[in-house]
Amino acid sequence: MPTVLIIDDNAGVALALDVLFSLHDIATLRAASPQEGLDLLARHQVDLVLQDMNFTADTTSGAEGVALFRAIRARHPELPVILLTAWTHLDAAVDLVKAGAADYLPKPWDDTRLVATVNNLIALGQARRDLARRAQAEQRQRRELEAGHDLRGMVWQDPATERVIHLACQVARADVPVLISGPNGAGKEGIAAIIQANSAVRDGPFVVLNCGALPAELIEAELFGAEAGAYTGATRAREGRFEAADGGTLFLDEIGNLPLAGQMKLLRVLETGRFERLGANRERQVKVRVISATNADLPAMIRAGTFREDLFYRLNVIELKVPPLAARPADIVPLAVHFLGAGRQLHADAQAALLAHGWPGNVRELKNVMLRASLLARGELILAGDLGLPAAPATPLTGAAPDDAGREPDRDAIGLALARAGGVVAQAAAELGLSRQALYRRMERLGIVRP
Repeated sequence: MPTVLIIDDNAGVALALDVLFSLHDIATLRAASPQEGLDLLARHQVDLVLQDMNFTADTTSGAEGVALFRAIRARHPELPVILLTAWTHLDAAVDLVKAGAADYLPKPWDDTRLVATVNNLIALGQARRDLARRAQAEQRQRRELEAGHDLRGMVWQDPATERVIHLACQVARADVPVLISGPNGAGKEGIAAIIQANSAVRDGPFVVLNCGALPAELIEAELFGAEAGAYTGATRAREGRFEAADGGTLFLDEIGNLPLAGQMKLLRVLETGRFERLGANRERQVKVRVISATNADLPAMIRAGTFREDLFYRLNVIELKVPPLAARPADIVPLAVHFLGAGRQLHADAQAALLAHGWPGNVRELKNVMLRASLLARGELILAGDLGLPAAPATPLTGAAPDDAGREPDRDAIGLALARAGGVVAQAAAELGLSRQALYRRMERLGIVRP
C-alpha cells in the first residue's frame, strides 16, 4: 500500500485528508510541523508528500512552505511533493512547481482531482524507481561482465547487445559448436572472438575462414588442406584451416556458402575430429572448436536442398542471434565516438542524424561513415553535414491530436524525436503531437531515458 506524508499544522485538514486517502487504499503519516515531517521522512518509506505552505499563525507569505520544500528536495530529490496553498501565496507555489514540485492544489481542494493526482504521481514515482533499479542492475551486470571476462575491446551500450555478449561468455567454456546468425556487418566475428577469448582453448589459435570469399572449388582445400597435384596449380602440399586451428578455434563465416560436398566432410570432422587432405589417403586427427556464422536463412536453404539438415543441427547446438545495428540504437553513438578516436567530438545534430539513419550496412557501414567524416571534417567537432548521410524523412506527426489521440508513437519514434530535439522533451513532444506530460508518461512506461 502506498504511503502519503501529510505535513499540515491544521489537525482538521490532516484528518480530512487521512479519511479521504483511507477510502482509496492509501496509507498516511501525519506531521504538524516541518521538522516533524522531516523526521518522519527520515524514518519511513514515503511515496509522496502533501505539504502546507504556512505553519505559523497569521502567516500567509508561504516562506515556511518554501523552506520545507527545499529541505525535502535536498534530502529526497526524486520524491514527489504536492503543495496545498491558498490564493494569498499562489505565486510562491507556482515558483516551487517551476523548481520541481509535482503540483499545487488550492484549499479547499477537490477530492476527485486530489486523489487522481496523488495516484498518478505515486504510479509515476514507482515507474521511476523501477527504471532506476533496472538501470543500476544493468550497470552492475555490465561491471561484472567486464571484470570477469575478456571482451576483446567490444564497445556497446544497448541491452540487446549485452544479452548476446553475456550469452557468448556463458557458452564460451562449453566444448560445443556455436552458430552466430545476423546480418552482414553486424559484428558476428567480434562475438566469435569473445567466445574464443573466454574458452578453454583461449591460448590456442583463432583461425578465420570466410566461406563466401572463395570459389566453391577451393573451399575444401582451404578447410582440409591438399596434397601436391590434388588440383590444378597445387604444386606443393598445403595445410588446411582445420590443421592450423588444431588446439584452438576455427571460425567459419558465411557457412551457408559451403558447397554440399564440403558440408558432408565438415559434418564428419565435427563428429569425429578426423579428415583427409584433398588427394591424400591418410586421415588426420585434430581437436578444434568450431564457431560458424551466417546471414542466410539456413532452414530455408534446407528446404531448398542446398544445406544439409544434419549439419545444421550439428552446428546449431547453441545459436547466438546478433541483431542489426538499427535494432540496437543505444550502441550507435558510442560506436561512432569509438570509431572517431580521441580528440574528435560529435555535435548534437550529428548524433541525431546517426540515430535517424537506418544502417543497412550495420556496424561496418557506421565505421566507414565515421572514417569518412574524420577525414573530411574541417574541425574537431563533427557536424551532421560531415557524415554524408541522406536526410531523414520528416515524421508526419506534428498537428496530431494531443495526449493519447491519433497514432501512438512507439519506442523508436520517441527515441528519434528526442534525439532530433537534443533531449528537449517539450520540443520532442510537439513533434510527436503529444503534450509534454503525455510524452513523459510514455517514456516512463517504455523505460526511455532522456539523452
